[in-house]
Amino acid sequence: MSTTPELAEKFLMSTGRRLPVTFVRGRGCLVYDEAGREYLDMVAGIAVNLLGHAHPDVAAAVTRQAQTLIHTSNLYFTRPQVALAQRLVALSFPARVFLCNSGAEANETAIKLARKWGSRNRGGAFEIITTTGSFHGRTLATVTAGGQPKYSDPFQPLPTGFVHVDYNDLDAIKSATTDKTVAVMLEPVMGEIGVIPAAGGYLEGVRRWCDEKDLLLILDEVQTGLGRTGRWFAHQHHGITPDVMTLAKGLGGGIPIGACLAAPKADVFEPGDHGSTFGGNPLACAAALAVLEVIERDGLIGHSAEMGEHLHDALKTIGARELRGVGLMRAAEFAEKRAKPFQQACLEAGLVVNAVDDHTVRFVPPLIITAAEIDRAQAAMESAMKGATT
Repeated sequence: MSTTPELAEKFLMSTGRRLPVTFVRGRGCLVYDEAGREYLDMVAGIAVNLLGHAHPDVAAAVTRQAQTLIHTSNLYFTRPQVALAQRLVALSFPARVFLCNSGAEANETAIKLARKWGSRNRGGAFEIITTTGSFHGRTLATVTAGGQPKYSDPFQPLPTGFVHVDYNDLDAIKSATTDKTVAVMLEPVMGEIGVIPAAGGYLEGVRRWCDEKDLLLILDEVQTGLGRTGRWFAHQHHGITPDVMTLAKGLGGGIPIGACLAAPKADVFEPGDHGSTFGGNPLACAAALAVLEVIERDGLIGHSAEMGEHLHDALKTIGARELRGVGLMRAAEFAEKRAKPFQQACLEAGLVVNAVDDHTVRFVPPLIITAAEIDRAQAAMESAMKGATT
């Protein structure tokens, strides 16, 4: 049965504007629509498909696990869950891990950790400083934490306890800190708003401020983690360690999974404080373990850094007024309102890109992308520019 916009409109809630294409299969960096037309995917399910589509190692791991044990609940231990937590800690910093299903849930976990930590260590402090334009999820708490009124205003009244300041402004964080402050929550690279990296010295300064004022530093690495920026985690570019880190998106290679890592200082949960029915189920954990194994085995961290520079050079030819990003997390910003026509023209040229607003296009391809595929994308973008009108 083919999928029509009318059929989708009848049965799916209208929570977003979808592009006029239905994908039915994929392999590597390529996806195919119902008519069998091929597209080069530079979005990767919004930074999710780190290993591309239908990676054989992930497919094999999911198949084996599905034939063995899919779900038990968190009333019991499972081998994949413990193995994944151990692996994540080995890759990052001394911590314990809460496994869930999404980035929003991971960030909810971080928020709850901070509030309990504040009740124990800062006389009931509960406010979290976040940044204007950030994105931490779509639950009521995380959409409030994200400083984008277009996403939060329709759901007033919003939870209290979040203070928004400008990104890359350490003095603003210092000025906003009060006796009520318990944590600072940041993205090392702001993704959803158009790939805005932390300025040099910013995260280092925030880390020092949190240490000085005895605050938790929470880093949302949902989009930036696991090789996306050319390091396992984006904060490693800055030589710092957070107290709490959240992961999701690429962790499962397309299978929903999230994680919240808390260093010993922030690890205050006790039995009954938090939970998740499906979080850390064996199927998702088996997929995540396969993703981590392939990233390491195939040297995709270094490859991401190398291909990121190649992509940056390719984007120089499309007439953008500004290029931003690190690793395989890039954006092109146009002076005119050209992003959405450009996105559509790229789709017609067989290339999938992501217009995040009227001016900016985001590129977060699979980490396995090759130089030849980036060259192909460049040719498609140059062709698309001729058809992209304001």
